[in-house]
This record gives sequence, C-alpha cells and structure tokens, in this order.
Amino acid sequence: MKILYCSSEANPFAGSGGLADVAGSLPHTLCRKGQDCRIVMPLYGTIPYELKCQMNFITNFTVPVAWRNMYCGLFWARWNDCTYYFIDNEYYFKRDKLYGFYDDAERFAFFSRAILEMLPHIDFHPDIIHTNDWQTALVPTYYYLFYSKNPWYYNIKNIFTIHNIQYQGKYGWEVNTECVGIPESEQKILEMDGKLNMVKGAIQTAVRVTTVSPSYALEIKDPWFSHGLHHPLINNHYKLCGILNGIEPLDWDPATDYHLYRNYTMDDMSGKGECKRALQERLGLEQRWDVPMVAMVTRLVSHKGLDLVKGALENLLNTENMQFVVLGTGDEEYENFFRDIQWRYPGRVCFVNGFIPELARKIYSGADIFLMPSKSEPCGLAQMIALRYGTIPVVREVGGLKDSVFDSADNYGNGFTFKNYTADDMAHAVRRALWGIQDDQGWHALMWRAMMSNNSWDRSANDYIVVYEDTLRWA
Repeated sequence: MKILYCSSEANPFAGSGGLADVAGSLPHTLCRKGQDCRIVMPLYGTIPYELKCQMNFITNFTVPVAWRNMYCGLFWARWNDCTYYFIDNEYYFKRDKLYGFYDDAERFAFFSRAILEMLPHIDFHPDIIHTNDWQTALVPTYYYLFYSKNPWYYNIKNIFTIHNIQYQGKYGWEVNTECVGIPESEQKILEMDGKLNMVKGAIQTAVRVTTVSPSYALEIKDPWFSHGLHHPLINNHYKLCGILNGIEPLDWDPATDYHLYRNYTMDDMSGKGECKRALQERLGLEQRWDVPMVAMVTRLVSHKGLDLVKGALENLLNTENMQFVVLGTGDEEYENFFRDIQWRYPGRVCFVNGFIPELARKIYSGADIFLMPSKSEPCGLAQMIALRYGTIPVVREVGGLKDSVFDSADNYGNGFTFKNYTADDMAHAVRRALWGIQDDQGWHALMWRAMMSNNSWDRSANDYIVVYEDTLRWA
C-alpha cells in the first residue's frame, strides 16, 4: 500500500510532544513491514542545520489560501529508509517554535491545502492519506470539497487520527474568509457551536477515524471526555476505532540503555537494585534498598490526576514505609505542593522541577512503582516505558492506561489499577502495590510479566495495516 502520513511534527526533525514520537516511529515500522509509507511535514526554521543539509529541492508551486495564492517550496529527504517531504514557506514556518502564533489557523490551512496540491509534483499517488490532529484536519475536508472529483485524485481514502480531542482547531468564522476558504454552502461540515471546528470537519469527511487507544475511542463518545464533539462522533460511530500507540523497544531497553547506572534484563534483574541505590544517592534520599520508591514522571497539570496525589500523598507518607520521587514541570499550584512536601519529608521525598531526559530514564529504572492516576489519558507512553524497565505501574483505568496495564490481583496482570477518580481509591491501589512488594517471589514474577508486555510499534503497525486494508475495501 502507498500511504502518505501527514503530521505537523515528526522526530528527529521537529517535535513538541507525543505526536512527534508517533510520526517518527509508526511510518518507519510500516516501511519495515513492506508498506510504502511517506511522511509530509512543514519545513520549520527550528529543524537542525545538519538535517536540513540532507534535504533536496523538488519544485515550487502556489497554494490557494482562501482568496489568494501563496508560494510553496517542496523538498524531500531520506531518513531511516523512509521518505520525508517538507512543505516550505518561510513566512509561515521560519519561526522560533512550532505553535502558539496568532495566525496558526492560516499556517495550517496552508499546510493542509499544500499537502493535496503537492501530490502531482512527486510522482506518488497514495492509496491512503493519513492525517493527525487539528493541524492537518482540513485535509479530508479539502479533499472532499475540491479534489475528490478530479481524476488524478480518484480512489484516495482519508484516515484521520485523534491524538487528543481537547485540541480541535476551533476558530471564529472570520478565519474562513481569511484563510480556510470553505464555500458558504458547505460550511455546515465545519460548524460546531457557532464556530469553525477543523476536527469536526475531519470526522465528517474522512473515511475512517482512529484514536490512540481502544478505550479512548469509546470514551470520546461520552460528553465527559468529548469536549463537545460527542454528537459528530456518535453519528459517525461506524468510522471510529482505537489503536494503541507503542514504543520503540530498542530505544527503551534496560539491557542496553547507556543512561542507566547499571544494565539489567528479565533473566538477571540484579542491576535494577544498583540503579535504585545510585538514584537515591543522586536525589538525596535515604539509601535503603528495602524502602519502596514510588515515582512520577509527568507534566504537572490537573488531567494527570495530581488532585488525587495532593489529597492522598501526605497520608501515605505518614502511614507507609515509602519514598516518593517526582520529575516534572507545569502548574505553579502543583510545583509549590511538591516543594512543600519535599521540605517536610527530607530524605523521603524528592521533587525535580523540570524535565531531564537522562534523569527520567534513571527514574524509570531505579523506582519500584510508577504512579499514573490520570483523569484522562488518550494513550500514555510513560506506563509502557515503566513496564519495559520492570517498574510496576499503578494507574487509573482510563484511556490507554486501561488498555496497557492490567491488575495483578489474579496473578496474571502487570500492574495495579483503580477505577474511581478519588484520592481514596488511588491510595488503596498504591497500598496494594506496597504490600505486594513485600512478597519477593511474587514481585519478581510481576516484574517479569511487566517486562514481557508487548507494547512495541510492531503490534500497532499490524493493527494499522488491517485498518488500511479494510478502508481500501470500503466504497
């Protein structure tokens, strides 16, 4: 199959979050499985110089942006056996960051239209155009309105993936006149609560809609999770499916990770104890191997469940023999809370305000228990990394957490889970983990099951191939 994977960011060229990880991994895995998957993204000014040097100019053309035409340059490069295309317009993309500008609607309307305009110039007729999040959500709408009846574009199927339904590309209707350019007779496709909603348009016009986990696909049809889009999703329920994201096993491997104090494997976990001792020393914690270490690596925002942590942590520290480590940055309310807890429990609590990738890896390997009590979690990767490193996750049963972590009460699971979004339920799940670690043999078996969990991109890619093949069979 020929697949054009459209993303506003992709590693290693440019990234600001999880979308870059997905776009930097899934297409490569599809290529390894024999699919002709190519990536298209903007040519940002922030792309490192050494990567820009590998790009080759193809051509330039103009792109309609509402009432005017804008210059577009087209470049390509090969990276890890995958072909990348880069949409160039310095006015839109030569900036010091990827998002957060007053004209983001115009920038990504241009990008979406340029994706379709570039196809005749690259000698590549995709079977599937796979778009992601609001930044490329206009592609299926533009295809439906302006390209589907053009013979060159016949039989292209559009698939749209929702990575986080909170971000919908919602704007006042003035942006339609200025940059989106949808005819008045068709504006109902994008209309939502009196505003232009790009993701709503993609749900209406794409052939298939996917999300990043099966549970999230169910949740976003509920008003509690949908941020207002439950009616379009329910009306198009037959298009919707969830595929769990993955991680690269070679990138996250305790046997070879050079950031670790000592490497270890499922067959020889002795190195994990050394990782814990060295981490305790670095973080200024009491160096006691027998005290369980609970850790979080997270953005400090409310939907990560930090209200529950605020409500339960002090009682847990007062009643349980444990250490607590947090690495993250975010809302001042939570930063101040963790600073206060660290001050009041010296040697038992450490808060590192920021994100340090090498320290994150040391925490994944050195901690005993990894806490993710999220209010919402479309997929989540941290729990998959923790499993890979034999650090047992305690998670709330929501979104991708529910699909990747299974309670060990029956001696078959790989972690500890709770359902209700309450501090008491979270605390009980943490206590179950703390009690479980006292059984050396049972805990070792649990660590082994955790490290055996299959959360690779291979699994995800196989699921996407099935969806692609099914989509091509649809009328």
